[in-house]
Amino acid sequence: MKINCIIVDDEPLSQEVIERFIKDLPNLDLVAKCNDAFEALKVLKNEVVDIMFLDINMPKLSGMSLAKSLIKPPQIIFITAYPQYAVEGFEVNAVDYLLKPFSTERFISAVSKAVEKIESERRNTGGNHDEYFIVKSDKKLHRIAYVDISYFKAIGDFVKIFTTSGVLITSENLKDIEAKLIAADFIRIHKSYLVPLAKLHYIEGNQAKVGDQMLPIGLTYRPSLMECFNK
Repeated sequence: MKINCIIVDDEPLSQEVIERFIKDLPNLDLVAKCNDAFEALKVLKNEVVDIMFLDINMPKLSGMSLAKSLIKPPQIIFITAYPQYAVEGFEVNAVDYLLKPFSTERFISAVSKAVEKIESERRNTGGNHDEYFIVKSDKKLHRIAYVDISYFKAIGDFVKIFTTSGVLITSENLKDIEAKLIAADFIRIHKSYLVPLAKLHYIEGNQAKVGDQMLPIGLTYRPSLMECFNK
């Protein structure tokens, strides 16, 4: 899954530049380009938006006023040619402030901060099977929905993530991945396997049927697995 973002800027050239940067990052999905704050409000009402690239100086309603009006705003990255607004921008909890013109590296840095905050908020608020976690694989940030996860398998210094759409390989270890997930929804059944409880069908001897796979159960993990399975 991708991270949804919108551009809110009344300058067409600026929109084009930001859009080009967004297209260079495969984990970002541009869902709308808005010419003013009122267009943005309509999009925010109808779409799930994770990151908003927001200009400050706009007609009708400024980007700063828009940010202050939102009860549950997405991660905001202000983009402007006026450095005097920087302090006020951070007062509304903007994740970053990009001063035009900015480099690709600076843009990526701002996006990375936003992604980290999105991930942190998910961990702190808990969630359900409609949520997701973020993992780095093949130099990209991937957003994976919980419902798409089949299981995780640790192999040496890497972890394979088996999903409904394929397999991802990450250098993150299984312990760190487990810490990102909702404890009630995932369980370790082996030192090398982490599985979603929703896809745990049955236990037979020292194996568990997870999805369409038979996976091994580690001796030290069996008691906690049986406790969860019998609830």
